[in-house]
Amino acid sequence: MEKFQQALPHGITLSCRAAGGRGRPVLVFLHGFPEAAFVWDGLLEHFARPENGGYRCVAPNLRGFEQSTQPAEVKAYRAKYLVQDIAALIESEGAPIDCLVAHDWGGAVAWNLANQLPQLTKRLAIINSPHPGTFLRELTGNPAQQAASAYMNFLLRPDAEQLLREDDYRRLWHFFTQWGGAPWLTQELKAQYREVWDASLTGGCNYYRASPLRPPTAQDPGAQAISLRREMLTVNLPTLVLWAMDDAALPPGLVDGLEEYVPHLTLEKVPAATHWIIHEQPELVARRLGRFLNTPGERPVDAS
Repeated sequence: MEKFQQALPHGITLSCRAAGGRGRPVLVFLHGFPEAAFVWDGLLEHFARPENGGYRCVAPNLRGFEQSTQPAEVKAYRAKYLVQDIAALIESEGAPIDCLVAHDWGGAVAWNLANQLPQLTKRLAIINSPHPGTFLRELTGNPAQQAASAYMNFLLRPDAEQLLREDDYRRLWHFFTQWGGAPWLTQELKAQYREVWDASLTGGCNYYRASPLRPPTAQDPGAQAISLRREMLTVNLPTLVLWAMDDAALPPGLVDGLEEYVPHLTLEKVPAATHWIIHEQPELVARRLGRFLNTPGERPVDAS
């Protein structure tokens, strides 16, 4: 596994992990919270092999995570700056890349980049990360989604990092275990997570603090105070959305109507999988992503 620091022209440095030599077609993988780039290691190595495409696979730690630059100001974690980081990284690898693959918060960045800078990637693959149009709809009008996303308002608290560190990160482990026991969470994997969390929790919390897409409360209108124009939501790239159907924080209603925003959509629903599908079923994720990368031409498919 190659590890390197990529300095970007606008003063941010991203710590990255990669497999496969430069000069090959490129896949870029974006992680979420409370994760880091290492969660993609298996897929980086898989798709770097000649029999699986022989790609150069790159996974950055997003700004605020691990050893990447950690700006102090909350406003530095707004979507436009996160997109700027990944656009610059892609350009450093030689745009356009073959596919941008993303999960959770990484998906929020990827949806925005695909809308604003579609020339940087040929395809988009999203794993359990809501499209901003359907997420806004559900956060403003669906009490079940508001309840499922209530944890976001906890992460806004000024003492969130302190509380998350208590009792050997008890609350963070609970994120993984509360909906399925997480038998995949080995001691080795826990050690990798601890190393990341020891280095960076404020950055991850700042993603929530900087975003207006959060459930409303009596004190804060959250998502109810914003509107998004249709041109900010349309993604015309060939797009795979792989959706774990037992994601308690992101219920299946978030993919309803997705084709209105993504005309070249391949939607694949995975039963008996949770938000942590990358850990739970890495072979399935590799197969579905490989099939998408090898599909000539594009047509909308619902593989539910």
